[in-house]
Amino acid sequence: MVLLSKKSLGDLCFDLAVIVLCTFVFLIVAYPLYFVIIASISDSTLVSTGQVTLFPKNISFFGYKEIFHDARIWTGYKNTVVYTFVGTAVNLLFTLPAAYVLSRPEFRARRFLMFVFVLTLFFNGGLIPTYLLMKGLHMTDTMWVFIFPFCVNVFNLIITRSFFEHSIPRELHEAASMDGCSHFKFFIKVALPLSKAVVSVIGLYYLVGHWNDFFTALVYIRSNDLQPLQIVLRDILLSNQVFSQGAGSGGAAGGYAQQYADQIKYAVIIVSTLPILIVYPFIQKYFEKGVMIGSVKG
Repeated sequence: MVLLSKKSLGDLCFDLAVIVLCTFVFLIVAYPLYFVIIASISDSTLVSTGQVTLFPKNISFFGYKEIFHDARIWTGYKNTVVYTFVGTAVNLLFTLPAAYVLSRPEFRARRFLMFVFVLTLFFNGGLIPTYLLMKGLHMTDTMWVFIFPFCVNVFNLIITRSFFEHSIPRELHEAASMDGCSHFKFFIKVALPLSKAVVSVIGLYYLVGHWNDFFTALVYIRSNDLQPLQIVLRDILLSNQVFSQGAGSGGAAGGYAQQYADQIKYAVIIVSTLPILIVYPFIQKYFEKGVMIGSVKG
């Protein structure tokens, strides 16, 4: 109360304006997420006619039942979890050591190798040569096509290299080397423990990339047992759209599917994004620090 009484009228007006602005921005961001949730359990007809705004109406979990009764959804979840966590582990296993090596000034070839890495951001072999390469390596229709061919993202490599180069003091390595510490030991015991922020951010980028990976499965995977969650959800959504247009066993089936078409669509969004939304808060404390890597420093 003492601090509040010391504030001038202008400061109070400014604080009030900031609170109102932040509340408005929060509503802009939060309401679409909230609407997807209530639309996934509301009558599709009411949703499409704009009668569902703040609260769900005619609550039904048909969309979720339709999705989870499909046996493919559990296979897709299992495959995606395996691809995501194994792929992220392999990504970090290759990216972090490469970034550390390229950050060391005593490594003379680092500028040339960095140029080669950056060149791949502007030029690639194209889809057909890449497919022929994957086929020649016998990776098509295997889980390894999600893991090894794209194990290093150059953008993430640049971010990590910048962190190692500017945030790990050179004096720290000099002191460790005087005690007989090798580069490998310094990287494991010193550099990595001091790099939790960048490891968390890069890991999140890789994690989300693997979870949302759609194109790799679409091009390289034919077996239903290897399809990730995104492809399974796409197939469910497409089959529902076909029936909602009147195809299948009579017009009644088409009308029935039309009644729940939007409900299934919104349920698909929830099912595909909920795991990432659950994981994100646990590494949020590192995210803010990590995204500032490479910013201008005074």
